[in-house]
Amino acid sequence: MTREKYVAFEDSLHDDWSRDAEVLEVPIGRRPLWYLGVAIAAVALVVAGRVLFLNIVDGPSDRARATANAAGTPPISAPRGLIYDQSGNLLADNQAAFAAILDARTFLRNAMDQSSTLDAINRIFGVPPDATWQLVQNAAASEFATPIVLSENLSQSELVQLQALSSSTIILQNHFERTYPQGPYFSSVIGYTGRATPKDLANDKNLGADDTVGKAGVEAMYDETLRGTEGADTLFRNARGEVLGESTKAIPQIGTPLHLTIDGGLQTYFYNRLQTGLQSLHRNIGFGIAMDPRTGAILSLVNLPGYDNNIFASGTTAEIQQLFTSPAEPLFDRAVSGQYNPGSTIKPLDAVAALKEGVITPDRTIFSPGYLLVPNPYNSSTPSKYLDWQYQGSVDMKSAIAQSSDVYFYVVGGGSPSARPMLNDPSDYGIQGLGIDRLNVWWRTFGFGTSTGIDLPGEGVGFLPTPAWKQKKLGTPWLLGDTYNVSIGQGDLLITPLQLVNYIAAIANGGKLYQPFVNAASAPKVRADISSLLPELKVVQDAMRATVTQPKGTAHTMNDLPFSVCAKTGSAQVKNNTQENALFIGYAPCDNPQIVILVLIENSREGSLNAVPIAKDVLNWWYQNRSNK
Repeated sequence: MTREKYVAFEDSLHDDWSRDAEVLEVPIGRRPLWYLGVAIAAVALVVAGRVLFLNIVDGPSDRARATANAAGTPPISAPRGLIYDQSGNLLADNQAAFAAILDARTFLRNAMDQSSTLDAINRIFGVPPDATWQLVQNAAASEFATPIVLSENLSQSELVQLQALSSSTIILQNHFERTYPQGPYFSSVIGYTGRATPKDLANDKNLGADDTVGKAGVEAMYDETLRGTEGADTLFRNARGEVLGESTKAIPQIGTPLHLTIDGGLQTYFYNRLQTGLQSLHRNIGFGIAMDPRTGAILSLVNLPGYDNNIFASGTTAEIQQLFTSPAEPLFDRAVSGQYNPGSTIKPLDAVAALKEGVITPDRTIFSPGYLLVPNPYNSSTPSKYLDWQYQGSVDMKSAIAQSSDVYFYVVGGGSPSARPMLNDPSDYGIQGLGIDRLNVWWRTFGFGTSTGIDLPGEGVGFLPTPAWKQKKLGTPWLLGDTYNVSIGQGDLLITPLQLVNYIAAIANGGKLYQPFVNAASAPKVRADISSLLPELKVVQDAMRATVTQPKGTAHTMNDLPFSVCAKTGSAQVKNNTQENALFIGYAPCDNPQIVILVLIENSREGSLNAVPIAKDVLNWWYQNRSNK
């Protein structure tokens, strides 16, 4: 019985196993395995992609962050490259200094030390705890809690107190402070430096929050070249921030020096003479430019009122704020960024265009009684009157440029008004004039409406009005009077001082528009060659010489100089004709031009007459000290 029960149980168990075996042996197919393989491959692909992304794309920054977590790396500042004038005189130097930096990340980590740190900052720098906390919160909003500059240039007392404090949160940073031995004289060209802003950091991933960058002038334009390469001491720390060891020190590399085309002596004299000229007129805004017409090299660039760029390194917050808020805008580089009505300095361009287009011949005269009358289509008894600045009589092209006749260039630019009714001298009718469309073409031919490409930041481009622009902006058509106005450099025509200097330089050198530059290492670059206009240019050259030699020439007071000068003066009405800018543009010597000079005085007292004496003295200084006699 027992045996039978045992056998029955075993047989029963065998039957169960047999049934299970039959179930397990049912084929499941390849599809589940295929799905499993695809899933594994997808996971592997995602993992591999992420690994590649972290190593290749985010690798450098992640490694830097990991190193930063394990090691403090105090930077060793690199001195900026020195800046020199064309004779090797030092214009920008470096001076060792100490800055106090609050390490926001360490401050936030060490809650136990926060109160004592806030008290120390308040005691040494006079910054209340609430203000410091606000700075920390702003810094903490950045990715790694940007360091906070507490003081850029520590006094001896502040330095002693911080050294005695021995704080791990307030770091003493040895850096180099930019100094400018001749400050205001060259600040228009050199500019200044300052701490990197969030915008700077966003534009350049190689910058740190405590780095110094160029903010204006060549300091900004050539910042990467001048900046140099920082060194560093890598201090390995544990999780508590305790120093465990020091790695190899990286030696800082000074930035590349920069040699300028600026003539230091000419720059200094030009600055002083313009300043005394403005003071005698009881005016405070003006500027000057000198350029070599043979290459485009800028020899001098002066803006007044000027500013001392040393203030940005060693001045007070109040002094810096004053520069930014002054109504005179001393930080605005008018010579580079300004846009002005050219006034009568546009007339040589009109003359070249009119000669080339066959509008007029050099000998044809136009009579100016001091005005030009244009029929009024709505009321014949009240013709429109376009004034000249004085009675001119009959003038040909040479005399028209020399005496700066407005009526002559009204007619050359816009044409003669209708002969019915007879309002002007009968001989003046029949001149078609260039017209606004052809004027636009010639403005662009001489480089207006686009930047000159100078290696200084913030260059303006000017504005060239067109009938389409006026119709769109004002909803009114372009009128003959509009053409008359732009023909004498008034109305809506705006050009930059550099464009004006460059176009006169092209007249002086026979038709080459160079790209102006201040870096002496730059090679001269011709942007446009209009030497095919040489016959027309020669007529204008003679007329600009007559501006000085003719007794009625607007720059006749220069005729006693011991060298030849070719010139054009101008007066531009601004601010609804309530003010007048004075302009002088000229070059010397006339037969072998070596220098082009521009002087502009804003809100002058007597128009162009105020600019001529300054230009005369500057040119005379240049002749006595620099010219190849």
